[in-house]
Order: sequence, then C-alpha cells, then structure tokens
Amino acid sequence: MTAPHKIYLLLLKKYGHQGWWPVTPKKGIKPIYHARKYKPKTPREKLEICLGAILTQNTSWSNVEKVLINLNKEKLLSLEKLSKINIKKLQHLIKSSGYFVQKSKKIKLFCKFIKSQFEGDISRLFKEKTENLRGHLLSIWGIGPETADSILLYACNRPVFVIDAYTMRISKRMGWFGNLCYDGAQKFFKLNLPKSIKTYNEFHAMLVLLGKNFCKPKPLCKECPINKHCRKNV
Repeated sequence: MTAPHKIYLLLLKKYGHQGWWPVTPKKGIKPIYHARKYKPKTPREKLEICLGAILTQNTSWSNVEKVLINLNKEKLLSLEKLSKINIKKLQHLIKSSGYFVQKSKKIKLFCKFIKSQFEGDISRLFKEKTENLRGHLLSIWGIGPETADSILLYACNRPVFVIDAYTMRISKRMGWFGNLCYDGAQKFFKLNLPKSIKTYNEFHAMLVLLGKNFCKPKPLCKECPINKHCRKNV
C-alpha cells in the first residue's frame, strides 16, 4: 500500500497548487481560485465560503458559481441582507444549485444562528476553538460533517481533513481502508498525513480533481496519474 503522503506529493507534482477555496475579488462578481498560501481575510470572504459549502451539497461547483454570481450582482453577500431577503427571492437566486427550497432554508438558519448567538458577527464565531466551532456548525439544521469541515478548513483555516464521496472512493481503491464511517476515515488521514492546513487543503482539492477526471464510478485507470500505486490495478 502506498502511503497517502506519497500520493499527495505525486499529485502535487502533477497538478500543482489548487488555490481552494475560490472567492470573489472585491470588485468582481465571479469567484476565482487564488495563488498558493491564500486564505480568506475578510468576513465577506469567509461568509462566501460558508455559503459555497452549503450550496455545493449534491451539485457541481459550476452550478454553485452561478448562484454566487447572482448573489454578487444583487450585492447580497452579507449576513444582514441574507437574513432580510424574501425567501422566495432567495430560492429564485439559488435555483441553479438544486434543492433550492432546502438550501434557502439552510442559508437562512445559518444566518439566524450567527445573529442570535454571535450578534451577527461571523468573525466572533470563527474565534471559537475548533471543537466548539464544529459543534456549533453541526447544531445548525442542514449542516453535516462534510459541510462543517469544509467551512473549518477553507473558511476558518483549521487543520481538519474533509471527507467526501471522492475521498472515500479513491481511498477504498487505493486499499487505504474499506467501509469506514466518516469519523473513521477522517482519523485515518489525521494519522497518515502531517498535521498541516496546507496539506489538508491541497490534498482534498486534488482528490476531488482526481475523482472527477479519473477515479469515477467507472474508473479511467489507464489514464490515471497514480494508477501504478492503486491496489485496484495490483
């Protein structure tokens, strides 16, 4: 079995830094990927990442991007404005992300939680210790472990590895583990990677890229850049 950190280094050499999570420039309307070492600086950027993590549930990033462009055009990327917007209008603006009725409710409840518990200041929420912050996020209806951990890693810059369907599929095929639960899979990466925000960020992003392009439900093994290391091909 090839160790996860070796695969991380191989993918980094192949793909380079991914610049996750994309956020909208101050004078723009479309989220863009940033250079290495980028991390969100402003409450607005952090809020945008939180919204993106909610909106990307069960859909592609291209659909989320359309929503964020809509919200940017309407100048709605603030907790105050999202709290006040009519929910029917919000549903219309986020329709391209799918499950827009549920997702509009999730966004509203997320904003309500920050307003009620942290006086509408998202920066105060993000000053909490990681364990407490994760607990706060999971207490909000519609935010599960993957969404919470995406927010922790990409918006809060915390060393938390995100487990998604791509990661689970690739890990099983690599022989790293079998049918582990979310927490078990997360523990595996914690034990087998350096505890590094940069490593967690880049590796998760590259696993998503690998899963989309090669390690699909019906895999394209011959073209895969790590096929020589995959137990599926041994």
